[in-house]
Amino acid sequence: MNTSPWNRIVKYLYSLHQWYRETPERALEQAYDAALAIKAMEDEHFGGQRISDRSGDYGQSTLSYFKSELQKYLKVIQTRMVEFNASRSFLELPERVGAKPKTGYSADYHQHGLHLNNKDRASLIFEKLEFIDGVIDKYINNSRATAIVPVVSSVNVQAKSTNSSSPLDQNKGSANSVKIHDGEVDTNYEEVNLLPRSLLGTLNRITKDLDPGAEKEVVKNFRNSKVKTIISLRFILLLILVPLLTNQISKNFLVGPVVDHFRGKENAPLFINVNLEEEAFQELERFEQHLKFERLIGTAPSLSLEETEKKIAEKAVELAEEYRSESGGAIKNIFADLISLIAFATIIVTNKKEIEILKSFMDDVIYGLSDSAKAFVIILFTDVFVGFHSPHGWEVVLEGVSRHLGLPENRQFIFLFIATFPVILDTVFKYWIFRYLNRSSPSAVATYKNMNE
Repeated sequence: MNTSPWNRIVKYLYSLHQWYRETPERALEQAYDAALAIKAMEDEHFGGQRISDRSGDYGQSTLSYFKSELQKYLKVIQTRMVEFNASRSFLELPERVGAKPKTGYSADYHQHGLHLNNKDRASLIFEKLEFIDGVIDKYINNSRATAIVPVVSSVNVQAKSTNSSSPLDQNKGSANSVKIHDGEVDTNYEEVNLLPRSLLGTLNRITKDLDPGAEKEVVKNFRNSKVKTIISLRFILLLILVPLLTNQISKNFLVGPVVDHFRGKENAPLFINVNLEEEAFQELERFEQHLKFERLIGTAPSLSLEETEKKIAEKAVELAEEYRSESGGAIKNIFADLISLIAFATIIVTNKKEIEILKSFMDDVIYGLSDSAKAFVIILFTDVFVGFHSPHGWEVVLEGVSRHLGLPENRQFIFLFIATFPVILDTVFKYWIFRYLNRSSPSAVATYKNMNE
């Protein structure tokens, strides 16, 4: 059956698109073969050491031959890695390239790559990149750069390009690649794209639109995203509602009756700590002064001494019942909180799959924010927890926790906590910005610094 010219054109474009999508792996394979050739020369002629006149006892002509072969293979690695870095900027690689390969997989297993799933292919790609790094690291000045990792202090995005991350940050920033010349490496060499990224992105989008399965792929991705969102929101509600309900139910129907039975009503201590006792005395004294004040200004009828003492006694009994109940409630809170904490830990342990989905959902949400939104969230978080006014907030929180658990308010402990914990938290947060956010979203870090100034 003859096909129409249009179908032949579509088929040709689709096959061209498939060849184009295999560019990163094809370039990596050629660089990997060149690295294998260098490693073979080192093992066979130089005892596994770097190719130099110090590692082998050869004449000038023989050594010149080995150096020329080395330069040829290094040039192949340089060219193919530039092609790999340029093409992977706008082509998707298998997920979890940054994951460590499983034990039992070898670099020689790449011949069966077509039969592997995405995780195994990603492990093989990672292993090949590590092997190339290990081979040509001997020929890099001061051993401070690698063959495939872009070397730059503030805009290194290699971790984002080799791990499954947000596509919003994969094309941000300009990274330096490695230029090899005369056995040495120049790290001040910018990555070169054969064509503008916008043009290549447009061509890539057109070929995807012509793909017969493009619509199904879009629908599948949308359904996966919808399911992931529903599971994540449901799991968040589960993490919030289950501990709260467990706390209230256990406190009212399990812990409460047990505590009331063992404490009793008559022999139970009124005050669980000194602070509650001082509060009760101050409130009783304030009530007595209030009665005296009303009698003096004439708003209340004049009372005899016996009547005044009777009212004060009634208020004392009322305060005793109130603080006895509060002391018992503090004991109930301790056991109820422990039970709710166990329920929360049980949810975490038994729902590992939901945790992975929630983590992926949060990554999509965070990396989906604009740079200004990321900077706003960072500044809000730091100002609330480690900012200039944060000690007052920490003091209120610690006093509330102490009263909730029936513990005496130790001012020395509160001041010591405020003097140390926010400082530690600020140091950890700054390290996170420098270590991780600087790699994943350098433009967000620059926006954060500008807004913070």
